[in-house]
Amino acid sequence: MTSQDKRKHARIDSLNLSYVLVDGRFSEEKQTMGRTLNVSESGIRLETHLPVELGTQLLLSIGLEDKVVDITGRVVHSSQNEQGAHELGVEFLDIDARVETTLKAFIKAFNQQKK
Repeated sequence: MTSQDKRKHARIDSLNLSYVLVDGRFSEEKQTMGRTLNVSESGIRLETHLPVELGTQLLLSIGLEDKVVDITGRVVHSSQNEQGAHELGVEFLDIDARVETTLKAFIKAFNQQKK
């Protein structure tokens, strides 16, 4: 991370399937599948085909290896890539201890595999 980087934790590039529920609503236009592009202990970069406004709260179910974690997050960055997909920077909110432990274990295992 550079001195200009505002992130609390380093991110790892990792593609993981994700179920996204926008604003906690179970309507067809407010839910979609996506995939993580990178993961950290405090947030993710998520690719989805559903545009989502800044500040929007999301409920996420993310597959991390053999576990699925449910996390609430808030969109802090949104852009559209060259393929037309939306890339969202999502800051995690209110992470419980079990999810935090799973995230740390996933990141640790990923970093050990890289060595």
